[in-house]
Amino acid sequence: MQHSEIIIIGGGLGGLIAAHQLAKNGREVLLIEKKSYPFHRVCGEYISNEVRDFLVGENLFPEEIGPSDINKFQLSSIKGNVANMPLDLGGFGISRYAFDLFLYQKASAAGVKFMLQTQVEEVGFESKENRFFLKLNKGNSLSANHVIGAFGKRSKVDKAMDRPFMHQRSPFIGVKYHIKTDFDPDTVALHNFEGGYCGLNQVEKGIFNLCYLGSKEQLRHYGSIPEMEKEVLHKNPHLRQIFKYSEFLFDKPEVINEINFSPKQPVEDHILMVGDAAGLITPLCGNGMAIAIHTGKLAAEAILLNKERIQIESQYRSQWDRIFKTRLWIGRKVQWLFGSKAVSEFSVGLIKNSSFLAKEIMKRTHGEGF
Repeated sequence: MQHSEIIIIGGGLGGLIAAHQLAKNGREVLLIEKKSYPFHRVCGEYISNEVRDFLVGENLFPEEIGPSDINKFQLSSIKGNVANMPLDLGGFGISRYAFDLFLYQKASAAGVKFMLQTQVEEVGFESKENRFFLKLNKGNSLSANHVIGAFGKRSKVDKAMDRPFMHQRSPFIGVKYHIKTDFDPDTVALHNFEGGYCGLNQVEKGIFNLCYLGSKEQLRHYGSIPEMEKEVLHKNPHLRQIFKYSEFLFDKPEVINEINFSPKQPVEDHILMVGDAAGLITPLCGNGMAIAIHTGKLAAEAILLNKERIQIESQYRSQWDRIFKTRLWIGRKVQWLFGSKAVSEFSVGLIKNSSFLAKEIMKRTHGEGF
């Protein structure tokens, strides 16, 4: 049986950052990813500048790809009323297609070994042997001293572990397009529609990411994504204009189901969970990518700075709780401000009439530099 010191399950931002940091410091790392790079993911593709100094310091900021610089926020109600505000911290836009490939190449250069197009079916910890055992979809098994779970919002591993959120059905779907359109390149917009909201911001090469959180029930009712968009999203005049006058670059949208915002544990069955595997922040906060990067860094540090498993888990759990627990909780509470006519009008009015409160919401759902 092949043995690795550290196995990372999932090659998104959290997994790639953890892998790079561990390998850079001389650790043996195997990262298992079910797809091959590059590929698209359903994602807002906006990253808060809280991670910029870290990425620059580690030579992981993708300057050569040309990420967009974003410093303004726009919110529209279902009726089309608009509020604008500056983003004090700001951020940058970059596609997961380009950024994940960039980090994969950086991690490979640092010495990370990859097992691509491979699915982990089960993972378990054996106390007597003090190690993990993993079963793969190809029928073989692996063992490891440490495992980092970076398997995203919902995976076969979550099901095999019987994590509590897997027993809850989610009413949400996520849909993503890349488009060419006429929009302010330094603005991230959030457009409300009945039952959800749609984000728009520029990524690299003048391309814009259009990604929305919608209702599974509405999709079922209207029978197809185009029909649902026509009957629901187009009620917002800004979205109607975007869909009518933009050039859509995908043959078909990227779609995911069962987006669940229920709380999760950062450590389960001795696995350090990073990114969405540890908890999903509501998309309106636009910081899932930043949180994934930060959690990957924290998981790597916990392993690098401690010898005993109990110390590793304790450090990671306490750091995760301190930095992210309240932030994700506030995100879940703030989500009620979006996705219906009356409430979306209230939200736009809130930003227009109470810049202090709007800034407080932004500050509390965005992190600080590290």
